[in-house]
Amino acid sequence: MTIRECYIAADGDFEDVLRRFMSEERVAKFAVKFLKDNSFSNLTEALAAGDLQEAFRAAHTLKGLCFNLGFNKLGELASALTEILRPLEPVDTSDLMNSITEAYCKIVDALNRFQC
Repeated sequence: MTIRECYIAADGDFEDVLRRFMSEERVAKFAVKFLKDNSFSNLTEALAAGDLQEAFRAAHTLKGLCFNLGFNKLGELASALTEILRPLEPVDTSDLMNSITEAYCKIVDALNRFQC
């Protein structure tokens, strides 16, 4: 699997990232680092613990990371969650988190297949 095929499988915007990173090798180098980022796990743990401030911070970080790497679908979902969490008041995030988890797993799966 090429990095371009990986982005297709992950619903990513490869052309946008390629324009900014200027080579497929650089895109690949930074995209696989997504697998080591802990923003998603921090988000799920913070929500489970009811720590809205940490959940907001993790969602905001995940949003930025995704937009930088061209994983725009997940970035948009994380952006929506960021806005929902911004007031730091309890709110049901389960439906949105299901969508976030699905998009996240799709990216992770594609990146793992790319690395093999």
